[in-house]
Formats: sequence, structure tokens, C-alpha cells
Amino acid sequence: MSANTVVLQGIVQPDGTLQLNGKVALPAGKVQVTVAAVSAVSTDHPFWQMMQEIWDARQQAGLQPRSVEAIEVERQRFRDEVDEEIAEAGRLQDES
Repeated sequence: MSANTVVLQGIVQPDGTLQLNGKVALPAGKVQVTVAAVSAVSTDHPFWQMMQEIWDARQQAGLQPRSVEAIEVERQRFRDEVDEEIAEAGRLQDES
């Protein structure tokens, strides 16, 4: 991290606001904020170590998680199929 980077802990409130645990030790002015959830499980916990081994193996195998866009395309395709099935059921009911 550079000298003008500060890492603070905080809590995201139910209304979405952020409460920091302490003051920001930077001069007044514009900043960029990146918020990341803090893991409730210690990185030396056996479960965390097992998960890290799985992630490392997947990365070494060249496996990539699907992109948000790819997931949304699949979800839309599924919705379209369901809508068509519902419409077909309606047509069958009308014919009966």
C-alpha cells in the first residue's frame, strides 16, 4: 500500500450507511473508498484453508467463475422458457 492509503475497520448499518471505527488519517480532500466484507472465519481455520486449496486448484486448472453477464443471459433464457411453457399450458387449457 502506498503512504496515502489507510485501512480501517467499520460496520455497514442496516440503512446502508458506513460507520468507521476511528478517524481517517489522511489530509482533507477527495478519497476513493473500497468496501470489502470481513470474513467471520479466521484464515487459519481448517475450513478456510480447505476452501483456499479448492480455489487454488480451480485457478491452476484454468477454471473461471462465470461472469455476471453470462449468468444473466442464462437466467433470461430460463425465464423465456418458463414463460413459453406457461403460455402453452394456457393454450391447452383454452382448447379444452
